[in-house]
Amino acid sequence: MSDSSSASGSRPDLRDSSSASGSRPDLRDSSSASGSRPDLREGPSILLAGGGTGGHVTPALATAQALVTARPDARVAFVGTARGLESRLVPEAGWELVTVEALPLRRKVSPQTLKVPFVLGRAAGRVRRLIAERQVAAACVFGGYVSGPLALAARRARIPLVLHEQNAVPGMANRLAARWAAAIAVSVPHAADAFRQRGRVVMTGNPVRADLATLDRHALRAEAAAAFGLDPARSTLLVFGGSQGARRLNDAALEAASRWAQPDALQVLHAAGRADHGRSAAAWAALGSAAPPVRCVPFIERMDLAYALADVALCRAGASTIAELAVTGTPSVLVPYPYAAADEQTANAAALADAGAAVLVPDAELDGAALVAAAEPALLDPERHRMMAEAAHHLGRPDAAARLAALVLGAALGDLSAADLGLRDEGHRP
Repeated sequence: MSDSSSASGSRPDLRDSSSASGSRPDLRDSSSASGSRPDLREGPSILLAGGGTGGHVTPALATAQALVTARPDARVAFVGTARGLESRLVPEAGWELVTVEALPLRRKVSPQTLKVPFVLGRAAGRVRRLIAERQVAAACVFGGYVSGPLALAARRARIPLVLHEQNAVPGMANRLAARWAAAIAVSVPHAADAFRQRGRVVMTGNPVRADLATLDRHALRAEAAAAFGLDPARSTLLVFGGSQGARRLNDAALEAASRWAQPDALQVLHAAGRADHGRSAAAWAALGSAAPPVRCVPFIERMDLAYALADVALCRAGASTIAELAVTGTPSVLVPYPYAAADEQTANAAALADAGAAVLVPDAELDGAALVAAAEPALLDPERHRMMAEAAHHLGRPDAAARLAALVLGAALGDLSAADLGLRDEGHRP
């Protein structure tokens, strides 16, 4: 994942980033809704919006922390809904969440679809008043329908908007907001091709939690094994499908139990999801000695320990998962969720698979035999594991949160100069 640069081989100069119509938002006159410039003597006030799913919330939280690390006087708050995942995760992380009403925009026309413009307009009006009251200097959105009110309010209030796209295939909300965004941050090079505003695209990577960005797998492996009651000397297959789990992955792990060529060399750490944990745990117990040692849990809170112990991960291909696998250097078997919007998970998985860091297995083809065929080489062959781990690490962006924070702060201060932001020029366009 390399930095964005123009087709001629140089990085786009964000000081002259033009929109599709040829004009750039004048950041020198980025005024609040009240008509006055934000007072930055107390530190810039910045609003973030990312919610609905963990894939939007996680990078937003990482960016918030990076913002106050770079500028301890920055005043950061979130805009979100009262029902999305952000309603729990944002306050738990210690950040303020201002709730508004928002509705997803479905491609299929329905009575709810007809309500979207009215709900969006009302929510954007509330956020615009918030921008004026707090003299907000910049906004950053992370996609999804939750981002709509802040993105629209930023446009109406004439404050700079930075958007971050986590996936290889940009979502509808980000595609629309890109038309007036001051900068567009992408996580993988392929995503840049979807935006007409090429001069505004910056390759930052996808922000991940600080404990994963700085993970020392070898130093934590013994602690991780002890925490899960497993053996640090055995090769470990980590199976997880998000907080809700993924039954297809669970079934494949169970079907593979008696198929491994060297079961005495392996063990399984299985996060089955809260809904399917009881069934999965009972199935593992029924297998008894026919299966490798296993620790089956509903959910893993300490993912840093899970990645430290994992030699191969079996998982879906959401954007945050892809970023975590890369930054931790974890070889993987990726099974894209087949019902994701625009099949974005297949595109996400391809980025790792094409680099040799993962094996992509379509959901319909996953079973025990397919899992063994895909995972066993990296689990049992040290050289194969080393090559896949290095390929993953090469794609990782441990500094993604800091890079995106620098972009947002640059927008808040009215200077999107890439030189001032310290964005590296690696000599080619994404």
